[in-house]
Amino acid sequence: MTSPLATLAAACGLSATLAWSQAAAALTVDEQVQKDLHFHIAELAQDTYAGREPGTAGEEMTIDWLVEHFAALGAKPGNGDSWLQEVAITAVTTDPAAVLAIRGDAFNADWAYGEEMMVSTQQQVATTGIAASELVFVGYGINAPERGWNDYADVDVTGKTVVVLINDPGFATQDPALFNGNAMTYYGRWDYKYAEAARQGAAGALIVHETDAAAYPWEVVRNSWSGAKIGLTAENRHRDKLAVEGWIPLAQAQRLFAAAGRDYAADKAAAAHADFEAVALGGMQASVTLNNNLSDRMSHNVAALVPGSQHPDEVIIYTAHWDHLGVRPGDAGDNIYNGASDNASGVAGLLALARQFLTGGERPERSVLFLAVTAEESGLLGSKFYAENPLFPPEKTVANFNMDNIAAGNLGRTHDVAVVGYGNSELEDYLLRAAQRQGRVVVQEPYPEKGSYYRSDHFSLAKVGIPALYLTNATDSVEHGKAWGDARLRDYVANHYHKPSDEYDPAWDLSGAAQEVLLLLEMGRELTSSRDFPEWRDGVEFKAAREASLTP
Repeated sequence: MTSPLATLAAACGLSATLAWSQAAAALTVDEQVQKDLHFHIAELAQDTYAGREPGTAGEEMTIDWLVEHFAALGAKPGNGDSWLQEVAITAVTTDPAAVLAIRGDAFNADWAYGEEMMVSTQQQVATTGIAASELVFVGYGINAPERGWNDYADVDVTGKTVVVLINDPGFATQDPALFNGNAMTYYGRWDYKYAEAARQGAAGALIVHETDAAAYPWEVVRNSWSGAKIGLTAENRHRDKLAVEGWIPLAQAQRLFAAAGRDYAADKAAAAHADFEAVALGGMQASVTLNNNLSDRMSHNVAALVPGSQHPDEVIIYTAHWDHLGVRPGDAGDNIYNGASDNASGVAGLLALARQFLTGGERPERSVLFLAVTAEESGLLGSKFYAENPLFPPEKTVANFNMDNIAAGNLGRTHDVAVVGYGNSELEDYLLRAAQRQGRVVVQEPYPEKGSYYRSDHFSLAKVGIPALYLTNATDSVEHGKAWGDARLRDYVANHYHKPSDEYDPAWDLSGAAQEVLLLLEMGRELTSSRDFPEWRDGVEFKAAREASLTP
């Protein structure tokens, strides 16, 4: 039986939600958006949510909050009569006692989990590993026939462990004619490198971490790859994946190459050329056993819908991931990864947008879906599941607008707005018009070498052909200038990204985040009242999938 106290608490909570759902008449739209952002970030980034790890009590609290507040605004369930889309996941937690043993004729090293290496697996099995697996350096680990590039040419890596450089040759050489020059391609991403190594038959892969090339320090690798490794539950338990997916710091790689009688810098330089040939590392072998704790869980995407008044079968999708990294019991001190900016801010943006679509006058002619997805931090899993199991088919999905980490650095208002994947689609034409009305300019993302286009949930939808736009933090601060904004963003990445210190502060200046939300609102409203289907630009890798989906 529910206690009177619990009933009172529930009633008070409902009353608070209903009060929040009523927009303050005296506030401008901009002020209301900022108020909504503060309200939801403050809630979702509390310690009681325990870092919003999928499949935990923190998830239950998160999805309850989202459903309650979408409903209070007047949205409808987005999955039939349900607000939720079930996403079956398996958490694989590797025992941090794992030791990576490297052996050679005159070399004997046991590298410890954490500072000297990180290892994990996507295989959903209790025990896996490699034993006396020959180490082979395969450069950037890229097989790209369309670019005349194959680092695996004329080498058999079956059962071996490949050592791979992060990023791609374009970044290494800064040659704009090579790959995409300074801007990372998908070939530079760690998930591509592991997947290609598995396709080549390797047993394991060790990526060499360099801070500039990876675009984040070793601490991000350590924090992101410890704890539970979450994947979509697979019937084959992902036995087709690598037994060991690992990272090693630059210093360890240099020691390894020297022990194999090679020069790391020289081999790295050689790998930046198309005629590079993979080399065995002097008989060096690697062994490690991964003892894993497995937990099959049910996670959820949250889907809230504003049905279109004229064309309800056509949809504009706004996405943001609700999850973060949870709790790391082994960490000293604060071990809750609250993810206030990453990505309570993006989820707050969904709710702020929902308010505007539901209270801003006439109902949109096309439907609008607000999709808060799970397990982005584990490899874009929630959006991947949605792309494979869409609530609206891709050919009826007009566009996707993604919000991720929109409060990073708390830069305030900026003169510019940055596009990740600049030049990809006609959605930038809509952005240009909206930005001009804000008195702002559109620029390329500040750090294209980070490969951010392949690191958030819009990428899952882009891969099935849906034009997707992802904005990121521009740095030309209205109040303080560009140098200040650059320094603020660098500080966030170095000291707060994927760290427990990504916590909410009521003093945050969210006016810049509100600028982004208002741009996305204006673009969405324009698209909902038109018959346009924006296209990818010529030469963009997602264009063929879009054209195929639109072909009768």
